[in-house]
Amino acid sequence: MVSLNKLDKRDNYIILADNFYNEENKEKALKFYLKAMEFDVNEEKSIELLFKISLLYDQLGHKKEAINSYEKIIELDKKQAGAYYGIAIILDDLNEKEKALKYYYKTLDIDCEYDRAYFYIANIYDEKGDKQRAIKNYKKVIELTPNDYMAHNNLGAIYEEIGEYYKAYKMIEKSIELNPTYYKALFNMGVIEKHLGNLKNAIKFYDKSIRENNKYPYTYLNKSVIYIEDKLLYDAIKILTEGIKNNPDAGFLYYNRGCCYAKLNNEKKAINDLEEAIKIYPKFVDIIKKDKDLKELLNNNKLNQILKYSK
Repeated sequence: MVSLNKLDKRDNYIILADNFYNEENKEKALKFYLKAMEFDVNEEKSIELLFKISLLYDQLGHKKEAINSYEKIIELDKKQAGAYYGIAIILDDLNEKEKALKYYYKTLDIDCEYDRAYFYIANIYDEKGDKQRAIKNYKKVIELTPNDYMAHNNLGAIYEEIGEYYKAYKMIEKSIELNPTYYKALFNMGVIEKHLGNLKNAIKFYDKSIRENNKYPYTYLNKSVIYIEDKLLYDAIKILTEGIKNNPDAGFLYYNRGCCYAKLNNEKKAINDLEEAIKIYPKFVDIIKKDKDLKELLNNNKLNQILKYSK
C-alpha cells in the first residue's frame, strides 16, 4: 500500500483548491488552501498560499480575515508589496481612506512602479477634493502604464471639473482611442463637448455612451438637459422616460421629467413624477420647495399633501 508523505498531501490539497477555484467554488477552494497550510511548507510556498487565501477571504466578504492573512505575509517577508496593497484595497473598500493611503504609500516604498497603488491614491485624493495631488498620481499611472484608458479618463474628468477643457479633451480623446467602448469616457466627452458649445457632438457622445451602458443614469440626465435648455421639452421627456425604464431607482430622472411636465402644465404627470422622486430620495422635498420651475405647482393641494407627509 502506497502512503502519501506530507508534501504529497499538501500538494493534493492545493490541486483540489485550485480546481474548486477554477470552478468558482470559492468556499471549498478556501477550505482546501487552509488545509494545505496545516502542513510544513517553506516560506515561498507559504506566501504563495497566503496570497490566495487573502484574496478568497476578501472576495467572500471576510475583510478582517483577509487583512490578517495579508499581515501574515508581511510577517514572513516585509518586502511583499502586494500584501500592503491588498490591505490598502480592503481599507479603501471599507471607506477607511486615510489608513488606505498609508498602506498604498507603504506599497510604493517597496515598489515605486506599482501603478495600481498610484491609481487608487489618485482616486482618494480626487474624492477628498485635492485635485492637484490626484492629477499628479494619475499622471504617474499613465507614465508607468500608457495604455491605461481609465487613468486617462479619470484625469480628463478632473481637468473638466476644474475648467481646463483643452487638457480634458485630449485626455478623454486618448481614453476613447485606447478603448472606444468605455462608456464613462464617451459620457465625459459629451460633457466636454457641451462645455465647448458643440451640442450636436455632445448628443452624439451621450448616445454612444448609452449604447455601451444604458444603466448609467447620468447620461440620460445630461442629454435631457440639452433639450430642456433648448425648450424641446417633449424630446427631453422622451429621453428621461427611456432613462427611467433602464434606471428605475434614479430619482433625479423622475424629478427632471416632473419639471418638464410642470412646464407643459401637465400637473397630474408632474406630481406623479415628483412623488416618485421623493420616495427614492426624500430630500427632494426641500429642493421642490425652492425650485423656481415648480413655483406654480406648489399651489396644488395634492403636491402640498405629499410634501407635508413625506418628511
